[in-house]
Amino acid sequence: MQQHTETEENYLKAIYHLSNVTISSVNTSSIATSMSTTSASVTDMLKKLAEKELINYEKYKGVKITRKGEKVALNIIRKHRLWEVFLTKVLKFEWDEVHTMAEELEHVSSDELIKRLEAYLDFPKFDPHGDPIPDQSGKLELNDQMSLSSGETGAKYTITGVGEHSSAFLKHLAKYGLKPGITVSIAEIMEFDKSMLVKVNKEKFHLSLEVSKNILVKKYGAI
Repeated sequence: MQQHTETEENYLKAIYHLSNVTISSVNTSSIATSMSTTSASVTDMLKKLAEKELINYEKYKGVKITRKGEKVALNIIRKHRLWEVFLTKVLKFEWDEVHTMAEELEHVSSDELIKRLEAYLDFPKFDPHGDPIPDQSGKLELNDQMSLSSGETGAKYTITGVGEHSSAFLKHLAKYGLKPGITVSIAEIMEFDKSMLVKVNKEKFHLSLEVSKNILVKKYGAI
């Protein structure tokens, strides 16, 4: 199997994620923002990735990841999410602590280690944030979920994941005890700003529209 540098893997992962939020080619500036680097550096890397047939790249026309590149990206994402499960489930780290650590661990190249890690964790389908874990072939078991902001007054929902993964956001949710598996009832939706009053167990509190947009849920009992 062709080996790739850590930087190449990070670029492919970024391009894959950006490809999922746009129907057109991914542009250089969005990759530069995602990678916190300059457009010139991005262009240099894109040329290298194109030479390895991991992306299709044409100057001024953007980037499309190839099936070969997608396979590499999904393998990195698979390792990242398995490590997040390990760090939270086995080593008892909080879900807002594991992303940076998993960013380092995802570049471990041993396929046998990852196979044993997955088996040890009993083949999890989703990571601590509710994101699907690709299997060995790159297949994702998608979670049929919606944003809490699309919910209805009086309805109950089970949290399945989050759309925002920053440590600050996850810590904010933790203050209210909000995490995957928790049941939330919508008591009231404010007409003015679409913020909502929600109930968790016997506690009631307000969530802003920005927060509720980034909480992913299923109708209670649908999981």
